[in-house]
Amino acid sequence: MTLRPAVRVLLVDDYEPFRQFVCSMLSKAPGLQVIGEVSDGLEAVQRAEELKPDLILLDIGLPKLNGLEAATRIGRVAPSSKIIFVTNENGSDVVHAALSNGARGYVLKSDARSELLWALETVLGGGRFVSTRVEDCDFTDTTDADCLSCAN
Repeated sequence: MTLRPAVRVLLVDDYEPFRQFVCSMLSKAPGLQVIGEVSDGLEAVQRAEELKPDLILLDIGLPKLNGLEAATRIGRVAPSSKIIFVTNENGSDVVHAALSNGARGYVLKSDARSELLWALETVLGGGRFVSTRVEDCDFTDTTDADCLSCAN
């Protein structure tokens, strides 16, 4: 029997209670291991470069360096890491910017309890995911055919 290595996750959010919530949720999912938690964008880039995580859960509204810019820099230092934004930002322009910036997923914090694990499964399986309640749900120009978004 061959054991698959755990998916290594870096969690980036400046709100400690939300990080605790996500860590608790991920600890109950087999095959996921939180290897680091950081609270600002600059540290996210540094830790991504050091740890080379498989997956990064990244907020947009971060101190020192916002999540969009952090994602751009992470793409250069840890190009194999997949990024899922987990944020309160709901505007279509922000979602488009995030998905155009290399992110494979976009989950609203208010929907994290019901959608985060689904998003992780989709993104780790090679697809893209956008929360069902994101405004103006037409992202065909930034997503591909295996995108799970805006389910009706």
